[in-house]
Amino acid sequence: MRRAARLLALCILGGVLVLILAAVLTARSGDKSLYPPAAGAPTRTIFVVNHGYHTDVVVPREALAAVAGAHGQTALIAVAARFGGFPWVEIGWGDEGFYREAPTVASVTVGLALRALFRPGNPSVLHVVGVSGEPAAVFSHSDVLRIDVSEAGFEHMTAVLDATFARGVDGKIADDLGRGIYGPSLFYRAVGAFNLLNVCNHWVANLLDAAGVPTTPVLATLPPGLLLDLRWRSGIVPIVR
Repeated sequence: MRRAARLLALCILGGVLVLILAAVLTARSGDKSLYPPAAGAPTRTIFVVNHGYHTDVVVPREALAAVAGAHGQTALIAVAARFGGFPWVEIGWGDEGFYREAPTVASVTVGLALRALFRPGNPSVLHVVGVSGEPAAVFSHSDVLRIDVSEAGFEHMTAVLDATFARGVDGKIADDLGRGIYGPSLFYRAVGAFNLLNVCNHWVANLLDAAGVPTTPVLATLPPGLLLDLRWRSGIVPIVR
């Protein structure tokens, strides 16, 4: 019995060490020319919202429209116009079935989670929500992080965001897939397959990485890991209300 306990302890320790090593090896240092913004330089404010098992980004709609228009980002031009009555737009990426069948943590089932994480080729969607007020107040029951990125970093981020929207054969954004799961929202067909190595929080980390913010994909697999990494290396903490 004692030998079995020691073996179990060694296995757990080994797993922790492997996880730490993987986190160190995959850590991305960010881009210091983009983030943090230079003192006195113009910035764009974005937010990361933790909904429990996934995270989304919230961006200012007018800034999104301006950058998209300047760079010909057709998907974001269309989205900014569609949600023209809102000052902010929340955008999340994820598995289509998981998004629609498990809108809350309580609705997640083992079968649904296993299918989303391990079945190859899971189709993905983007969930876009019009946000009418200050994100920290609108999402008062969630962890909300405010991140001020440089204008160049915001442009890099929007390029990645625009590329996530699927296009039709004419190169234009595909028609929306109907109403989203809360508020004034819509689903859109997205690029990329959802799986254990490419979850919604990795997508958010990729957006932040494009803006120059240091991220670590292994830690970003779950929201607490993403938030811990942002706090640890960039000093970004959830807004205290």
